[in-house]
Amino acid sequence: MGKFTFKLAIRQLINLSLGLSLVSLFSACSQVRNTTAPEILNSRYTDEQPVLSGNGRYVAFVSNRDGRRKLLMYDLQQRQFVDLPGLNKAEAIAETPSLSRNGRYLVYISSEQGRPELELYDRSTRSAQVLSNGYRGWVRNPSISPDGRYISFESSSRGQWDIEVLDRGTNIELDISDGSRR
Repeated sequence: MGKFTFKLAIRQLINLSLGLSLVSLFSACSQVRNTTAPEILNSRYTDEQPVLSGNGRYVAFVSNRDGRRKLLMYDLQQRQFVDLPGLNKAEAIAETPSLSRNGRYLVYISSEQGRPELELYDRSTRSAQVLSNGYRGWVRNPSISPDGRYISFESSSRGQWDIEVLDRGTNIELDISDGSRR
């Protein structure tokens, strides 16, 4: 009887050790953020298509962190990610970002159900706007001017890839270095 209880105790000890090891492993892999440490730009995930704001403070890029492709923006001065509420939709894939001078405006391609749309995100209003609604043809590779007024992109509306420039007009708030309106 003594051997039987000794073997049982050993098994229970091994099971307990194994269980604690698995708990430690899973908790180490969880996505809990440590808010006291600076957030790092590079990770073990695929980060691609980086673009730098004109003032050199922000970098925007496409990442597959959290298991899906989305746009992220990182503040190089503060060494932390910028909150972009309303930018990344769960059912859409965002690609090819471009930033204005101070990072207020972010233009990108968003594909929902396989159809690419040209979109603009305004960090001041925290809203995204589709710029190519009802547009014939496909769009790709957008680029925004430093002040945020003009957006160039490639379009296939004539059956070939052409370059188009979209003027957002004179009634928009420009992203200029001193903050004044021109």
